[in-house]
Amino acid sequence: MSDERGDPAFGAACPLPLADYPAVQLAHGGGGRLTQRLIAELLAPAFDNPLLATLHDGAVLDLPAGRLAFTTDSYVVRPLVFPGGDIGSLAVHGTVNDLAMCGARPLALSCGLILEEGFPMATLRALIGSMRDAAARVGVPVATGDTKVVDRGKGDGLYVNTAGIGVVPQGVEIAPTRARPGDVVLLSGPIAAHGVAILSVREGLELDGPIVSDSAPLHDLVARLLERFGDRVHVLRDPTRGGVASALHEIAGAAGVGIRIEETRIPIEESVRGACEILGLDPLYVANEGRALALVARETAEEALDLWRGHELGRGAVALGEVVADHPGAVTLRSSIGGLRVVDLLSGEQLPRIC
Repeated sequence: MSDERGDPAFGAACPLPLADYPAVQLAHGGGGRLTQRLIAELLAPAFDNPLLATLHDGAVLDLPAGRLAFTTDSYVVRPLVFPGGDIGSLAVHGTVNDLAMCGARPLALSCGLILEEGFPMATLRALIGSMRDAAARVGVPVATGDTKVVDRGKGDGLYVNTAGIGVVPQGVEIAPTRARPGDVVLLSGPIAAHGVAILSVREGLELDGPIVSDSAPLHDLVARLLERFGDRVHVLRDPTRGGVASALHEIAGAAGVGIRIEETRIPIEESVRGACEILGLDPLYVANEGRALALVARETAEEALDLWRGHELGRGAVALGEVVADHPGAVTLRSSIGGLRVVDLLSGEQLPRIC
């Protein structure tokens, strides 16, 4: 049998070159010729490296000495492109940062794409290019991946799942349980820009001045801290969903300590502060994608702060507060007038779908 094109076998048309498809088809995820062309013409060239070149079911890596760190994350951000980044670069930065918060140097990433039928091919090319460029800047290969396509209306365009592995050098021990009274809480820069940038685009808000996401890879910022101070760095955390407040709560609960922060030291850009006031948001709970918290021994704090401030991604670093023995498991804030209040966990979501 043949169809109107003269193709044999049950009327199945020979797939066109990938460039001739303006949008994703269900067959791009079916494992056949369109899947192979999507990989061969778009994904494999974008992420070209020896690990991926075998196009095997997985990647086989040579591991240096040390312990292995492993993380995974999924990205469902809307809009897919926002001031300061997009879902492609965000997926790389977020996964690299999770490894960095374990004290690890990233070795390799995976990339899983959930595409919706009808998703514009030009947009996919641009987002894959952004992911490629972000991985290249970090110096970490996308070593393996997977692609699935769901029916039109079932996938919100594009979801990205990434996993990452890294190596924790000998002598580095980072865990939330290591927080101890006397530790100083360092924050690498102004907060809440990512969440506000996403919201401003999504809702079409006209704000005073542009607000750009802080999305950035933190592995080098962290590596320099660990190389210099080693075991005196006790805890690392990137305050993404739930913001600084939620991250500090997780640490306080895991270690059974209290954490007290100073309102006057909270770094926030005036444009972001103004937007939060207008929108009724507390910046302590707004997501960040390029900020790090570090709990370090008190005798290390000043030097560590200076080191961070000498790095491009730590110029706005502050000593936000300290770990205390009282009110274990709780986070408190000392206000500008000297009062003390509890910084509680949110019972719901301030902002949906921002990372």
